[in-house]
Amino acid sequence: MQGRLSVWLVKHGLVHRSLGFDYQGIETLQIKPEDWHSIAVILYVYGYNYLRSQCAYDVAPGGLLASVYHLTRIEYGLDQPEEVCIKVFAPRSNPRIPSVFWVWKSADFQERESYDMLGISYENHPRLKRILMPESWIGWPLRKDYIAPNFYEIQDAR
Repeated sequence: MQGRLSVWLVKHGLVHRSLGFDYQGIETLQIKPEDWHSIAVILYVYGYNYLRSQCAYDVAPGGLLASVYHLTRIEYGLDQPEEVCIKVFAPRSNPRIPSVFWVWKSADFQERESYDMLGISYENHPRLKRILMPESWIGWPLRKDYIAPNFYEIQDAR
């Protein structure tokens, strides 16, 4: 079953895949990485003016990585804001997804965290660098195939 936004995207010839609805009834769509930036701009113009959250996860060991965007359409006079969940999948061998920093500024630290933990490179992000781990850290700690080092540098907390 397609949701309202999916029907609208089809009507306007925008390529996507409907993934159904989550447990709260929020429509979930899959967008290809190469289409994501243009569709993000269209969604912003359509009224999805608030990026509630962005996160990422490892689908399976050796499988795809996913970047997830929760968008909200906030308008005056609306009792219930319209929400949508967008998933963009990328191959782990070269996970590159266009940044939406220039569409929603709140993507800044969230995309950096996804880069830091999973190694997803957000193209055209103005400050894509580690945010939680030291710059010298090797690897991507939240990948399912990550092998934790057998030592950790313990820093003095004084």
